[in-house]
Amino acid sequence: MLAVLLLAGVFINIWERAGEAQVSRRPLRELPVRLGAWRQVGSDLRFAPDVESVLRADDYVSRNYARADGRLVSIYVGYYSTQRSGITYHSPLNCLPGSGWTLYDPARISVAQPDGSRAFEANRFIIQNGDDREILVYWYQGRGRAVASEYRDKLYTVLDSARRRRSDGAMVRLMTPVTSTEEAALELAADLAKELSMALPAFVPD
Repeated sequence: MLAVLLLAGVFINIWERAGEAQVSRRPLRELPVRLGAWRQVGSDLRFAPDVESVLRADDYVSRNYARADGRLVSIYVGYYSTQRSGITYHSPLNCLPGSGWTLYDPARISVAQPDGSRAFEANRFIIQNGDDREILVYWYQGRGRAVASEYRDKLYTVLDSARRRRSDGAMVRLMTPVTSTEEAALELAADLAKELSMALPAFVPD
């Protein structure tokens, strides 16, 4: 038992000294203004300093995309270069209720890139704030994975931190108003999610 404890202590010490592996990535502000049939509308949005101090993301992008018919979807991608220090994603389940939104009817949707690769599950909620009703789609991405479950992502983060010296990753969120039906709004969000997921590895490295 003493030998095991000593070896574990040595391993943890070496692991801590090794630090986080450095990965090459592009800043999120360079995310393409065109994603398939979608085009950025307006400039990137920046949060107030007090919001940024709560998020504590190392890099983020918040912007709107529109199709030719004028339908809008907003995106937010918050990237963290390391989660070893306890700084991590802020789940929409915690942030949105604090902003007055009510979340209901949770479900999972399947997202596959246009070429059929990298299919993964994402979370889908209907959210409402007063008379405003929207579709929310979000997932966690990083180190070659995209997953819906926050707990599963945490497990992968621990394993990758030990095996690959990497705990970087991002939370990806899309929101679009329900202007006709929930099904139509979800189709819009899912379509942009496909295009966005294909572009993200350059900014959220595999």
